[in-house]
Amino acid sequence: MRKWTFAKGHGTKNDFVIVRDRHGTVRIDDADVRFLCDRHAGIGGDGLLRVTKASSIPEWDGDPDLWFMDYRNADGSIAEMCGNGLRVFVRYLMEEGLASGESIPVATRAGLRTVQPLIDGRLRCGMGPVRLADEPVAVTIEIPHLGPQGSWQATAVDVGNPHAVCFLEDGDVPLAELDLGREPTWTPADRFPAGTNIEFVEVIDERHISMRVHERGAGETLSCGTGTVAAAHAYARRAGLVDGEVRVDVPGGWVVVGLGEQEATLTGPAVIVARGETWLPDNL
Repeated sequence: MRKWTFAKGHGTKNDFVIVRDRHGTVRIDDADVRFLCDRHAGIGGDGLLRVTKASSIPEWDGDPDLWFMDYRNADGSIAEMCGNGLRVFVRYLMEEGLASGESIPVATRAGLRTVQPLIDGRLRCGMGPVRLADEPVAVTIEIPHLGPQGSWQATAVDVGNPHAVCFLEDGDVPLAELDLGREPTWTPADRFPAGTNIEFVEVIDERHISMRVHERGAGETLSCGTGTVAAAHAYARRAGLVDGEVRVDVPGGWVVVGLGEQEATLTGPAVIVARGETWLPDNL
């Protein structure tokens, strides 16, 4: 058995197991992540955040003294970026006395990101550039024995990780009734060779949308930070907006996305809810 210290946190109920490994000496494989994120046999989470120094990440070529957010999906696969995870990561750094200041830099696989603690307790993350493709992607939800529940021409969006944003129209199945228990399919199939996050969006009012998401490697989650950024920018193109903010409601709460082609922002809560020790079997 291996004994590890952990913390648990969430941002709009998108939850994460946090493991500190300053010098990159702890071996974490896919089976370890699946065990820790298992909601019945483990701690439970949509993903795992490993807190390590950037010097321990071979592919990072920037400042080696930065903290690196090594993010894994619940199935053990590596993801480039996680907006809710970034806020939780910085909340953990702050509470552990590992970082402070008006702007906290974090190294990620999507590049350098900065996070600002706000006076009201929320955190505002710089999310980098958002790129929207011109060519749509066909997304379908298929229910076994019942056939397609719906098909949409989705907007492909890159927020450092891939997204396909679908807007529900009159006559579609209501957002609350979509069956996201299985991964939607898309065509062309090779558009997202490593998989993608898929957002389903209803427009509530001007600069106010509601969203559900099926996350790559995790299934449906109560929130997806990068997904809210992708959805807000796809909505902005649809509505002819070029700047300002968009409120995005998710099942786990709500966030505010600042529009920006060169630097989008994501503002929302993050909280650490538990700290403890766990024992991992040696033969997972």
